[in-house]
Amino acid sequence: MMKTTTMFIKLQSIDKVKHFVNDVSKMQGDFDLTAGRYVINAKSIMGIFSLDLSKPLQLKISGAEEDDIVKLKKYC
Repeated sequence: MMKTTTMFIKLQSIDKVKHFVNDVSKMQGDFDLTAGRYVINAKSIMGIFSLDLSKPLQLKISGAEEDDIVKLKKYC
């Protein structure tokens, strides 16, 4: 059974979005960002820029390595 982890992240600058997508793209697993009723693939830079980045985003991770999840905590 795949473990699902949820955390809230802040991506308040273009550089942070670029670094986040770069980090997530190297990882195995499913990464979804939720803002209100919108859910997008966290590996999609265009999708992220379509969201309201002034508020925290919910990141749902499924099937990722524990080491990768720890690396993403810097965006919390």
